[in-house]
Amino acid sequence: MKKTKKKVGRPLKFKDVRELKAAIDKYFEDCEKNGKPLTITGLALAIGMTSRRQLLEYEGRKEFHNAIKKAKLMCENFAEQYLFTGKNMAGAIFNLKNNYKWEEVNKIEADSLPFLIKVEKDDGKQKSKKG
Repeated sequence: MKKTKKKVGRPLKFKDVRELKAAIDKYFEDCEKNGKPLTITGLALAIGMTSRRQLLEYEGRKEFHNAIKKAKLMCENFAEQYLFTGKNMAGAIFNLKNNYKWEEVNKIEADSLPFLIKVEKDDGKQKSKKG
């Protein structure tokens, strides 16, 4: 006799990707209509998720991966465009660093050659030499 696997966990909120895309599109339309920012948490709430984490878990499911990934990219694009408004950008920068793994890259250039500091032990006492 063949055993069937029991489904574990809560049932999926969306039966298929078309249903999910319709909910995502409605969120973006509502934000545009009401002048609200696009956010991951706002997206999760609008499509009936109970947490941001739940949205990210849906992204891990093959059938929903591309739809969630594209929706997140649209939210990231919104934050990136905000950087060019000239307004207070600290929130957008925080969002991009923490939600989208953006990094600041600092480049340091030196005009002089590097130097080496040697530390030698002499009778239990340390001496420093520049070389």
